[in-house]
Amino acid sequence: MSARVAIGGFLHETNTFAPTRADLAAFEQGGGYIPMTRGDALPERAAGVNLGVSGALEHAGHVGWEVVPLLWAGAIPSAHVTEDAYERIAGELVERLRAAGPVDGLFIDLHGAMVAEHAPDGEGELLARLRAVVGPDVPIATSLDLHGNITERMVAEADFLAGFRTYPHVDMAETGRRAAAALGWMMETGTRAATAFRQLPYMVPVSWQSTLMAPADGLYAQVAAADAGPAEQASLFMGFPAADFEECGPSVIVHARDAARADRVAGEIAAAYRAAESRFAGHAWPAAEGVAEAQRLAATQPGGPVILADTQDNPGAGGDSNTTGLLRALVTAQAQNAALGLMVDPAAAARAHDAGEGATVTLALGGASGVAGDAPFEADFTVERLHDGSVHATGPFYGGARLRLGPSACLRIGGVRVVVTSHKAQMADREMFRAHGIDPEAADILAVKSSTHFRADFTAIAGAILVCTAPGPMPIDPAQLPWSRVSPRLRLSPHGPTRADLAAQTRSAG
Repeated sequence: MSARVAIGGFLHETNTFAPTRADLAAFEQGGGYIPMTRGDALPERAAGVNLGVSGALEHAGHVGWEVVPLLWAGAIPSAHVTEDAYERIAGELVERLRAAGPVDGLFIDLHGAMVAEHAPDGEGELLARLRAVVGPDVPIATSLDLHGNITERMVAEADFLAGFRTYPHVDMAETGRRAAAALGWMMETGTRAATAFRQLPYMVPVSWQSTLMAPADGLYAQVAAADAGPAEQASLFMGFPAADFEECGPSVIVHARDAARADRVAGEIAAAYRAAESRFAGHAWPAAEGVAEAQRLAATQPGGPVILADTQDNPGAGGDSNTTGLLRALVTAQAQNAALGLMVDPAAAARAHDAGEGATVTLALGGASGVAGDAPFEADFTVERLHDGSVHATGPFYGGARLRLGPSACLRIGGVRVVVTSHKAQMADREMFRAHGIDPEAADILAVKSSTHFRADFTAIAGAILVCTAPGPMPIDPAQLPWSRVSPRLRLSPHGPTRADLAAQTRSAG
């Protein structure tokens, strides 16, 4: 008889310092994820997409499980999940699981860094509610983001936690398959692997975490080398360095059949992470300097567009993708053959659609972040292309997801074109430019509102990549954020201060 397995998911990466909260509409729309999906529609909608739930469903099909699809919902990173949205989605997941009757296992696709208005440990709370339904004997396996802030409660309530090993995240579906394979082992053997959990001492700016470069590449190679079958896997979680609650921070989890081995491997990975602290570093260019360097490189070293990463307005880290500092720098420098995306401004997109292609519109574009130094960019723009915002993102990060960006337009000012949309999604796929009439390969300069995920699809065409800083809601250095709840012992950046250090400095200055 085949195993009967319930499958669902609830994903959100919460930047508690961000300007906009995630309400129910954000999950219904989905951002860069698939829209909220219920029941039997889930296997079809998730098929062929780079998500943990997609990999789990693929594994289920291969091994012949009877799948009970519950509910899957994800929203683009932002500030807290509203209490209403959390309770409605978590409540529906629990009720659907209860209505499903007895199951042999539960797979739940999570992020690991969800903070709700009333529940700081969003995943720990959800897992506890799901555990109360299935009881202590039904195994629960989860797939989690590399940026998960893993808590003691999550480890206690789930039997197996598997994290992504790539950033940009190109292995989301693969992680779902690994977690599902572990669930299969637990159901078949009736046993659980031993678990070792270590919380780590310092956070890393997201721009320097990429597994395409040192030291993260070597750390994650060590993590992968620890695998010894479905029951024995390791995960290194960088943590999401903008979620202000007590257990924010990086961690290691190792599952193994033998407790001594799990403890030894977790200790080895933790030691390697501590030893790498000095090597998590990089150079960030102020916007005007980055644009000047991009112009120099484009003129003297042709070989592909220069990519400017607008890291402090990354919607993948909670920004609203609407700050104007980098756009202003491009226009002021009279950059040519340049493009920027995405600029999220529903009113500007509507104005462009009302005016029509070829028209000139006067706009106060973007600048709604409320961040000091950011302001609307007022100018005349030519409407070059109108679009409905439906984009099939086929690059390695989105992995075939169909994005719904709402009414959108390509606007031009001088030699700079701007992709303006009604809904936000991280600019991590060349099709997001191409759908709006911009050939990314032919550009001299491409400015992307992203910190790292853009590298998955843009590195192959890039002549150079420059990380740029303009005023935005996600400072490149986490120590610049106004922390109040995170552990006072956690270093907020490599060799940086702790919250206790910052409090002492404030007292001394006073």
